Amino acid sequence: MKTLLKSRLILGTTCLILLGAVTYACKDFLNTPAQGTLDQNALTTKVGVEGSLIATYRVLDCTPLVGAWGCSASNWPFGDITSDDAYKGSEATDQPQATQVELYAWNTDQALQYIEQKWQAMYEGVVRANSTIRLVKQILLEKPGELTTTDADGIKGEALFLRAHYHFELWRMFGKVPYYYETDTDFRKPNDISADSVAKLVIADLDSAIALLPPVSRNGEAGRANKWTATAYKGRVQVYTGQFAAAIATINTVIASNVYGLETSFDHVWTGFQALKNGKETIFAFEASSNDGEPAGWNGNWGETLNFPHSGSPFGCCGFHQPSQNLANFYAVDAVTGLPKAYTDSVNWNVRDSTWVASVTDTVDPRLDWTIGRDNVPYKDWGLHKLAWIRAPGYGGRYSPKKNVQESASNSASKVGWNAIQLNSVHYHLFRYADLLLLKAEAEVEAGTIANAQAIVNQIRARAAVTAQGCGSADSALVATYPGCAGDTRLAVPINDASIAWATYKVGQYVTPWPDQATARKLVRLERRLELGMEGQRFFDLRRWGEATATSVINTYLTEEKTRRSYKTAQLPFATRYMYYPIPQIEIDLAKVGGVNRLVQNPGW
Repeated sequence: MKTLLKSRLILGTTCLILLGAVTYACKDFLNTPAQGTLDQNALTTKVGVEGSLIATYRVLDCTPLVGAWGCSASNWPFGDITSDDAYKGSEATDQPQATQVELYAWNTDQALQYIEQKWQAMYEGVVRANSTIRLVKQILLEKPGELTTTDADGIKGEALFLRAHYHFELWRMFGKVPYYYETDTDFRKPNDISADSVAKLVIADLDSAIALLPPVSRNGEAGRANKWTATAYKGRVQVYTGQFAAAIATINTVIASNVYGLETSFDHVWTGFQALKNGKETIFAFEASSNDGEPAGWNGNWGETLNFPHSGSPFGCCGFHQPSQNLANFYAVDAVTGLPKAYTDSVNWNVRDSTWVASVTDTVDPRLDWTIGRDNVPYKDWGLHKLAWIRAPGYGGRYSPKKNVQESASNSASKVGWNAIQLNSVHYHLFRYADLLLLKAEAEVEAGTIANAQAIVNQIRARAAVTAQGCGSADSALVATYPGCAGDTRLAVPINDASIAWATYKVGQYVTPWPDQATARKLVRLERRLELGMEGQRFFDLRRWGEATATSVINTYLTEEKTRRSYKTAQLPFATRYMYYPIPQIEIDLAKVGGVNRLVQNPGW
């Protein structure tokens, strides 16, 4: 905990308020040499503590403090490329650290660079949350009247929520981790007794946050956590820990509040258009910001900077986080029923190999083309995706990520920073309403109320059936390929629109009642992948479902993928030790007391 140990000597982060706007530009000074005495009076004010809280939110994604890209808010290195959703992509010689993460060589120095970044970033968030809570207490004690009760409760509640989130991320990654409070003075704490105990502490913090937070976000700022953010998150943790009846009750209160809902169209979920950001589906997101005065573009979506089509595309770099062939195949549907072939044809759904180019003879779920960039299909409003956009097709396949990419017409790309066009302000969903509904569907299956789960899945599918990728632009290459796109720049169109000449889209409903729990479980999990593909959830889902074991989804995937991607022949089969990532050795060494380890390494590492 290098960052943590340094941070114990100071209160947090210096923040300057931009006058005339409720916006904070934060300059990190955790690694800046001492240049005098810190002015505590500047921090023990409403302005100071609000700045400390904004700095706590800022660590949700990469910062100059921990670099990139293991700290990405999306978890693409840990939740996607380690699963069947994605490859590292790009080419073999670029970012070999990520390759080692993908191949499960997690004890190599290269992989540990990424893993250490995640550990540092999440504990930096914990440090900042605890600094904020201490500041609130100090202000209330020393400067009565500086904070109203409403503000004090709100600031503390948001900090508690963020502390819970950062610990949840650490728990998902590492299992038994130390849980830190604002009252801790010795930061060389041992691991908690069990992984379950960490989750219980997360829920306890969420309960405290729920009690303090208002039902609407403070100051009218949608990015702030409120009571319903914390309540929804509690339901998430309850599902993760198998508290299914409690989770259903918790999530039902969120649904009944009508605070959240599904977006009317899938293209409104991941977007750079300012008017569509923080819509009803957003529960909690990294509020990326571009062209806000930060001179290097660091407030943009830094964790995703590599994850755009490469040279030959409008972006120029860097070709990482490429969707897998397996994921592309997963979006095929039965031409009659519109149900996933992964369900209706479990033997043959994954036999196609690099053939998902544009074709009206292919019947697919429209979420394929909202999630994956593929040849001769419009790529949002940037023109036709082409094989020339792929850096090394023989290495990473021929597909590109798409959800994280801004629309050209949104003008949300940064004008400053490295690869500025890729530093956008697309808010990255850390938790969205469709995710919450599908977690509830899981809980309903395990509770035996299968009809409720089926209704939720059909609700998600009904939204998926609303729109598909449209022409998006009328550039000459696109119109030459699809003359019907002349003058048609609609990004999203009805799934049966006459302009669509690159696919046949269909999304069917599950009409017949699901016959048993095993079928229901399979179909809920299938829908979760279709809906949340490339969003950093898949590995964690497979692991908690017990489908990351010896005869599991992951090893079945590897058997096939080793015939598609030669570099994956080096990937080891999934084994028990991969249930959790290894704790970086430097953190174990820093936590020693009298030569004795307080942090204990995860089994197998």
